[in-house]
Amino acid sequence: MTALYRLRRDADLGTRNTFRVAARAPWLLEVNDLSVLGEALALDQVRGLPLLVLGGGSNLLFAGDAPGAVLSLGASRIALAGQAGGRVVVRAEAGASWHGLVMWSLEQGLCGLENLALIPGSVGAAPIQNIGAYGVEVGEHVLAVEAGDREAGRPVRLDREACAFAYRDSGFKRHPGRWIVTAVELGLARQAPLRLDYAGIGEELEAMGVRAPTARDVAEAVIRIRRRKLPDPAGTGNAGSFFKNPIVPEAQARALQAAHPRLPVFPGDRPGTRKLSAAWLIDACGWKGAREGDAGVAASHALVLVNHGRASGAQLLALARRIAASVHERFGVALEPEPRLVGAQW
Repeated sequence: MTALYRLRRDADLGTRNTFRVAARAPWLLEVNDLSVLGEALALDQVRGLPLLVLGGGSNLLFAGDAPGAVLSLGASRIALAGQAGGRVVVRAEAGASWHGLVMWSLEQGLCGLENLALIPGSVGAAPIQNIGAYGVEVGEHVLAVEAGDREAGRPVRLDREACAFAYRDSGFKRHPGRWIVTAVELGLARQAPLRLDYAGIGEELEAMGVRAPTARDVAEAVIRIRRRKLPDPAGTGNAGSFFKNPIVPEAQARALQAAHPRLPVFPGDRPGTRKLSAAWLIDACGWKGAREGDAGVAASHALVLVNHGRASGAQLLALARRIAASVHERFGVALEPEPRLVGAQW
């Protein structure tokens, strides 16, 4: 064993997930240099075990212990890597902080990621979830993803099309046991139109007294909105938005909006579909601010499940299922969780 990686047995994962629920792993493998990843994964203790790649733990819920080995990638280099198609290429290793990358890109005079400021988690998790906020998804800017292909037993470089991005989804997420994302290449611009049309950004910029916003201003507006609306995981355990906004047929959306005129409806991800506000549906069912023991729903945002102290992952999942059942009963709309569930199925 070298200093480039470390293997620990019966590891506590309670501080490695933003819900801060108790969980353990038979083995925790921490790799700080990607050049030794293959060597580390070949260790007798972890070879052949189910593998969970754990970044910042901000987009998963431990409803039970990890079934096998947990891999944590600490490599976090960020660098300019040339140009492609008139855009500046930024390469970031999987262990880098996503928000840190956003702010670094702004310091380099680059734009494109500003609407994704303050999203918790690591760079490696970003393409898996195809993270998005305020009208922007990371898949729009991904040029390529470097990953370990466990089926083929070799490293690969996948272009955007091969990543199969969809709404809060990707080929990586659909085949979680196959891929280990090690780095991401993004194409960013020195100058580009800012995305200001998402609800809340324009109003926040106006409140800031900004009339000719820059990308930095947009990032600051997003940070202010997120801090005001979403509980800080450092103080209250949570994983941000727990449910995806449901996508339904256009006819169903029209019928629901006719019955509930205040229901926000947005374009869907494909023709003939519309996206509904999960937060509105949940709030309309009376769940905002609800609490069952230490498992609850944030008072500031109906999409956010929170751990008020000692809630288990199983308790939070049970609450999520009750919320989804009530929404389905009242509106006929199925909700799906955004975070990955470990130790349980939805």
